[in-house]
Amino acid sequence: MSNCDTCPSKNSCNTEAATCNIKNNPNNNVKNIIGVMSGKGGVGKSTVSAMIAEELNNKGYKVGLMDADITGPSIPRLLNISGKKAFANEKGLIPVETENGIKVVSLNLLMDDENQPVIWRGPLIAGVVEQFWTDVYWGDLDYLIIDMPPGTGDVALTVMQSIPLSGIIMVSVPQDLVSMIVSKAINMVKKMNIPVLGVVENMSYVKCPDCGKKIRIFETDNISEFLEENQIKLLGELPMSKDVANISQEGNEILDKEIEKTFEYIGKTIVESLN
Repeated sequence: MSNCDTCPSKNSCNTEAATCNIKNNPNNNVKNIIGVMSGKGGVGKSTVSAMIAEELNNKGYKVGLMDADITGPSIPRLLNISGKKAFANEKGLIPVETENGIKVVSLNLLMDDENQPVIWRGPLIAGVVEQFWTDVYWGDLDYLIIDMPPGTGDVALTVMQSIPLSGIIMVSVPQDLVSMIVSKAINMVKKMNIPVLGVVENMSYVKCPDCGKKIRIFETDNISEFLEENQIKLLGELPMSKDVANISQEGNEILDKEIEKTFEYIGKTIVESLN
């Protein structure tokens, strides 16, 4: 399955071919791969992944979304395709497509009952994630977004070693952004020689429904210092908002203008950083 001609890292990879762990499906032509990562679970990483995919798709790009969070696969619900099922043919596993054309692969699209837990050990989970790259017929994509498992464990390491990531976007919440949790994740990415495109701070504030004032529950004074120290930029701040929470039921059209502008900027940053 290895084929350097179909690898997004072609001509820019610094790894010797003899030691390269990346495998590619020659039927695919994926130009850019963006991992969305968090230091721990529960910070809205999957929601951010889905909204980045929607934003790039709205810009006219061909987009795929891989749900690599095997034990907590929420992407089908976020994109309102949880009732659909993926199937396979001679080219491989065929992704499910959303109404607006985003190609999606998730373990929940392969299970009869999405409420059943995945009780697997790490190596088996890592193997499934690798197959989501090598055995899925993604076809031609401008961007593949990967909703990565939280933390810095072996599955995240498998993604970074076996899939040619173009960059990583980190998702955090205010109290974690200036802590060692995010620093560990950032340092892991840097050690793997993958660019960190920036960080998205979720649950950053609550907007007063009457006056529109931003109320910051977790005040942190040293965010700028943290960003400078880690040489990363803040891509945007997202509020605690029912609009974001209800994105799977009502779609992006319910988002307020400020959230829309944040994701427009994130999409613009991704495109400019990788072109």
